[in-house]
Amino acid sequence: MRRSLLAALVAWLALGTHASAQPTTEALLSPEERVVALAVDADNARTLALLQRIVDINSGTMNFAGVRRVADVLRVELDSLGFTTKWIDGAAFHRAGHLVAEHPGPGPKLLLIGHLDTVFEPSSPFQKFERLDDSTARGPGIIDMKGGDVIIVAALRALKSAGLLSRLNVTVVYDGDEEDAGAPLVEARRALTDVARGATAAIGFEDGPGDPHLAVISRRGDESWTLRTTGTPAHSSQIFQKDVGAGAVYEATRVLSEFYRQLSGERYLTFNPGLALGGTSVRLDSTGVAGAADGKSNVVAERMTVVGDLRTISPEQLARAKQTMQSIASAHLPNTTAELTFDAGYPPMAPTAGNRRLLALYDRVSRDLGLWPVTAVDPSKAGAADVSFVADIVPLKIDGVGLSGRDDHTTKETADLRMLPVQTKRAALLLYRLTTKGAEASDE
Repeated sequence: MRRSLLAALVAWLALGTHASAQPTTEALLSPEERVVALAVDADNARTLALLQRIVDINSGTMNFAGVRRVADVLRVELDSLGFTTKWIDGAAFHRAGHLVAEHPGPGPKLLLIGHLDTVFEPSSPFQKFERLDDSTARGPGIIDMKGGDVIIVAALRALKSAGLLSRLNVTVVYDGDEEDAGAPLVEARRALTDVARGATAAIGFEDGPGDPHLAVISRRGDESWTLRTTGTPAHSSQIFQKDVGAGAVYEATRVLSEFYRQLSGERYLTFNPGLALGGTSVRLDSTGVAGAADGKSNVVAERMTVVGDLRTISPEQLARAKQTMQSIASAHLPNTTAELTFDAGYPPMAPTAGNRRLLALYDRVSRDLGLWPVTAVDPSKAGAADVSFVADIVPLKIDGVGLSGRDDHTTKETADLRMLPVQTKRAALLLYRLTTKGAEASDE
């Protein structure tokens, strides 16, 4: 293949000698980069076939066998490129596991992040890849994120075809439980955080905002919280009396109202009470998403439980918000108590200077390919993702550079297949320039 690509490149350059003196796409790419771009186009049918193959494998998070089957397909691809691959069993965190592939080289260490699982379990009616027309296809996980998974492979394959992969020091991590992370969470992400150490850049291949004009350099973290209040049970006619007090429901209402009053105006900070149960008794099941309560209108509520989430843009904002929320919970109404606890979730990824430099380099790659400029998506539009777990480890991070489409997490999940070679070229050249020039290439 390499010989045919070089021949095509010679012909392309010959045509270019008669072109206008104005800057052209080929003039902005090095000869090696033009070979990479040609390799992507030449291999696009194979890439599309790989996408269909893994979309047709159900890999709902709890379908451990299906997650492993997708990993097996991708492992063969990476093995053929000279990677050393290993499967990390997920028994310790109650999930299938993760695929890790390493390719040592002389360049700076680069970390590529994908995930094998989808939100569609075997019970879902949405199971197969379906071609809708020449440019679109529908399928479970086609953009979230099996499209991104194959873009990783296709970009590396194009670099191999151009004789450039040997320069790269790159590690690929395909997590098996991004859609429903295992527990304990620190164990579920240990494989990712361990290999992230020493990396210069981390690139997440989620579909992100679904718009190839945008990329993600900041993600809000997601923690859960539980508020439990108590009151003194009594006949409702005695509520507010000195020996009875306000009851559990009023105490929970006070806390929530103060959350809103003191914190709702802060940019990028949200805190949503999603489930509330109050009365004489409260029962919350082990999943934290269902329960029951008993009580009467003429009895002062003895207990209330509220479950919510907390989303923040940075570790500093997270710490401030938690401190304020705890302070609010500690100031009780008469004869009540309130306990507020937090469960660690996805950490925030702040919009750092390093992330902006990496975005600038990606934007330069896109422009040099004759494509459009790329800007940062508003963090309020970006959900949590695995790249956030390396936010405090790796200096340069970007995400949302996978396959574009729409309606992920629904049975209408659809990919724009025209973007498959586009995103692959941008990824391949980003890896090449990070290896040969570093992040300072964004300043050229």
